[in-house]
Amino acid sequence: VQLQASGGGLVQAGGSLRLSCAAEGRTFSSYYIGWFRQAPGKEREIVAGISRNGGNTYNADSVKGRFTISRDNAKNTAYLQMNLLEPEDTAVYYCAAGRGSGSILITGFYDYWGRGTQVTVSS
Repeated sequence: VQLQASGGGLVQAGGSLRLSCAAEGRTFSSYYIGWFRQAPGKEREIVAGISRNGGNTYNADSVKGRFTISRDNAKNTAYLQMNLLEPEDTAVYYCAAGRGSGSILITGFYDYWGRGTQVTVSS
């Protein structure tokens, strides 16, 4: 499956952005989707994840109450709604798809990655 993340940009602190992850291929619904981010000089970290049917989600502590992950399998698209953005959220955001076993928190679980989209939050 090929993934394409979009929706990043420059926003002031307290603002919102909605990222999209569009997938090509008929098997999108068979993949767990994760959103990761990587800030300069830091390791890539998971932000949020969503199960195949959307029934279960995960949010990192740093974004709980501010970010919401969702998916629309009919449109082969996953979303990350980001509210109350903070300068610390500045990073390149990536979506990824995986369907193996193991922890969804680590990058090794994921088989496919999209190109990142830059999110910059000004103070």
